[in-house]
Amino acid sequence: MPSPSGDRGTVTAEFAAVVPAVLLVLALCLGAVQVSGQQMRLTAAAAAAARSLARGDGDESAAGLVRRLVGAASMSTERQGEFVCVRLRAPSAFGAFATFGVTVTAGSCALGGGG
Repeated sequence: MPSPSGDRGTVTAEFAAVVPAVLLVLALCLGAVQVSGQQMRLTAAAAAAARSLARGDGDESAAGLVRRLVGAASMSTERQGEFVCVRLRAPSAFGAFATFGVTVTAGSCALGGGG
């Protein structure tokens, strides 16, 4: 039985309405994966910087290591007893998340640097 002539094009209209929503969700998921990758790189860089400071390397050496590993990130250091702790903070690498002020932080501590 053929469909009434008033239903012509409804599938096309529904498809046109759904595609932008699906693409938006896909883009946000890909952005979240990118930010997760940035988080892992920051965590690795914080651990490397903490180990560098624990060995007795200077702050500039640790900051240079962070720049080589992740690029621009603000670094703060803190000594807690026998531990040297590093905290890194950087804006999101995914433009849409950065627009809304999402920042990624990571921290790590290493034993040593008792001075």
